[in-house]
Amino acid sequence: MGSGQVTTSVPSGPSEFQGKHVTVAGLGVSGLPAAKALHARGAIVTAVNDGDDARAREQAAELEALGITVRLGDGATLPEGTELIVTAPGWQPDKPLFLAAEKAGVPVWGDVELAWRLRGPDAAPWLAVTGTNGKTTTVQMLASILKAAGLRTAAVGNIGVSLLDAVLGDEKYDVLAVELSSYQLHWAPSLRACSAAVLNLAPDHLDWHGSMDAYAADKGRIYEGNKVACVYNVADPRTEDLVREADVEEGCRAVGFTLGTPSVSQLGVVDGILVDRAFVENRHKNAQELAEVADVDPPAPHNIANALAAAGLARSFGVSPQAVRDGLRAFRPDAHRIAHVADLDGVAYVDDSKATNTHAAQASLAAYEPIVWIAGGLAKGAEFDELVAASAKRLRGVVLIGADRALIHEALARHAPEVPVVDLDRTDTGAMLQAVTEAKRLARPGDTVLLAPACASMDMFTNYNQRGDAFAAAVRELGA
Repeated sequence: MGSGQVTTSVPSGPSEFQGKHVTVAGLGVSGLPAAKALHARGAIVTAVNDGDDARAREQAAELEALGITVRLGDGATLPEGTELIVTAPGWQPDKPLFLAAEKAGVPVWGDVELAWRLRGPDAAPWLAVTGTNGKTTTVQMLASILKAAGLRTAAVGNIGVSLLDAVLGDEKYDVLAVELSSYQLHWAPSLRACSAAVLNLAPDHLDWHGSMDAYAADKGRIYEGNKVACVYNVADPRTEDLVREADVEEGCRAVGFTLGTPSVSQLGVVDGILVDRAFVENRHKNAQELAEVADVDPPAPHNIANALAAAGLARSFGVSPQAVRDGLRAFRPDAHRIAHVADLDGVAYVDDSKATNTHAAQASLAAYEPIVWIAGGLAKGAEFDELVAASAKRLRGVVLIGADRALIHEALARHAPEVPVVDLDRTDTGAMLQAVTEAKRLARPGDTVLLAPACASMDMFTNYNQRGDAFAAAVRELGA
């Protein structure tokens, strides 16, 4: 992304931001392009940031060179005269800055809201995706399908590509595949997607949202004002509840996806075939073949669900069955998402370091049997009883690492007391080689050694990517 530059000409007509005092809260991927876009439209911009490190100072210098006021190390105080705040998505709603804004009657937008409002009259429609897990994969699958249909598109949003860059840039799109986090949706009151999907709901980021109900409500914002279809997960009734609660345009349909045989207005799986009973003529009697399960990489159950959600959104936009198949065949998942690393002595080694919460880990564990499970890290307040109880019968053994491994160990003692557990009292980066060595000792031919930590990585590693790389390096070392 670099500095988040927006390559666009300033509109020649009057701007609603001309002379308006706008505070941009937070620099980085979203804050920098937001400040620049607002400044270019005549706003009087003040950027505030909690941090005052070298990166923040570099970004501040870039904005100050344009004439934008920047306050580093002070993200709590509402600048005098502020008429609007545009915030980075991660800033919590209870920050003093926002409490002061509420008291003063100052509206708060996120970068997604700003991008939505700055779209031109011929802007590309949005096909939007949210959910606790699977967002990035689904959006990338969707973009691959749309490209296979010959459409100009990009995967944008929470995926790392700024929506402002996509909306204001010179490149023209037919449609955008948009990943949206609960944070982004919280600050996007006027967003209205063409079609949208909520993949699943599980407790996550509750420290930010305050409760599961508030978290679900923010996820559900993605359905507001949908024009064509609200895509939901049949296996997660809460996603369908959010559809029912949404205020959508007349004619917008509820479309489910399921790993079983689909009912009317659903997509599902029949005899290894992904089929559509939602966007076909006479859907009460007919179904359209879209692709084979084998066309999805990897063909794990939760990834098939991702593919069905992506297919549903694409079909809502009029994409052909052939393009769905071709797009899924062309798609390759990012690293550390159920990535097969190697086979050693008849044992498969799989890296799902991206499984940073219990919901993602449970989906990963459901894809294999029997398993030697490597787990642990920062629990972020999670509880592990449900995960362990659901997965106990699949476990050959468990190797625990990380700061909060005791929480998983206690759940294993309660729900899987017969499963052998190796508890590594280490939180250094080098512990991964010992963990993989112990897992190799526990595994038998036909087993899968699965890194699906169910925890965040920052106790031992910079991020989940580094954790996955350490796992893959350890596997390679053992196989050398």
